[in-house]
Amino acid sequence: MSRGILAAVAAMAAVVVASNILVQHLFGQWLTWGAFTYPLAFLVTDLTNRLHGPAAARRVVLAGFATGVVCSLIGSQIEGEYGPLVSQRVAIASGTAFLVAQLLDVGIFQALRKQAWWKAPLASSVLGGAVDTALFFSMAFAASLSALNPVEDVSWAGEVLPLLGMGPEAPLWVSLAVADYGVKLGIAILALIPFRLLVRRLRPVENL
Repeated sequence: MSRGILAAVAAMAAVVVASNILVQHLFGQWLTWGAFTYPLAFLVTDLTNRLHGPAAARRVVLAGFATGVVCSLIGSQIEGEYGPLVSQRVAIASGTAFLVAQLLDVGIFQALRKQAWWKAPLASSVLGGAVDTALFFSMAFAASLSALNPVEDVSWAGEVLPLLGMGPEAPLWVSLAVADYGVKLGIAILALIPFRLLVRRLRPVENL
């Protein structure tokens, strides 16, 4: 495995570990600090895809998935105020959302890689982020998917409130998902700057 791919694996693992730690700490009413680090996983995947190809990007995604599984296993053994820091349902939702969304990101990027330099990273991150958000929050908190772990009480997430405190009424988890995706969209746009700079530094402009 080349040094570039090893660096990507290390970066992905760092993002996953940091996000698993920071998700335990609230940022305002609708977000956790982890919402600001997790979207960087799409940047790592896209950089790997551009510099080393889709096969390498998939290996980096699988490394990130494995890191997430280890984090979930550790979190499930740590008792917080309301039980284990990572419940079975959240672990399933998190792992599924990460794997599906990141592999989708790789596929979209590959389909658009010959177009303008910004289209592949932006489209793959925006669409991958949408799938990630939809899968995670619905699997983790939607009442209709309680079969994932029937004994786990996530009724708090189903409390009906104004969307983001000011819109139409919706379950709390929907507000959490909307806020989370808003951050993903913002970071997807901002991440174009380091993406462009790093690719130009590590590969000639003509190969963008």
